Amino acid sequence: MKVQIINKSHHQLPQYATPQSAGVDLRANLNEPITLKPLRRALVPTGLYIALPPGFEAQVRPRSGLAIKKGITVLNSPGTIDADYRGEICIILVNLSEEPFVINDGERVAQMVIARHEQAEWQEVEVLDETERGAGGFGHSGQR
Repeated sequence: MKVQIINKSHHQLPQYATPQSAGVDLRANLNEPITLKPLRRALVPTGLYIALPPGFEAQVRPRSGLAIKKGITVLNSPGTIDADYRGEICIILVNLSEEPFVINDGERVAQMVIARHEQAEWQEVEVLDETERGAGGFGHSGQR
């Protein structure tokens, strides 16, 4: 699939790390570092603008290494970029650690996965069909 992209950053285009990678790393595009204090959030620009085909979205997700090693994650995970959005891709990062974290220019701060989706056509009914699970919610199965 071809996706149109404008790169106003001073970094190369996002790339897949391996032939079977689902996502590409997104890099911070900064004029100066951002210090993200514990339990604070920041909007981090990437300098990237995309045009997705209809029926697709881009999901912005945390990088597992930053999450486990530094406590840095994407606050609205996964963030959704709709096919008709044409603004800059920015990432809402939050620091869940007890230490400040410095975000430098070029730092890989999130990953982006392109995914197909459909829009629902709602069919209003009075009763839903029965299932074995029924209305069982969180922890209903008793399994860990």
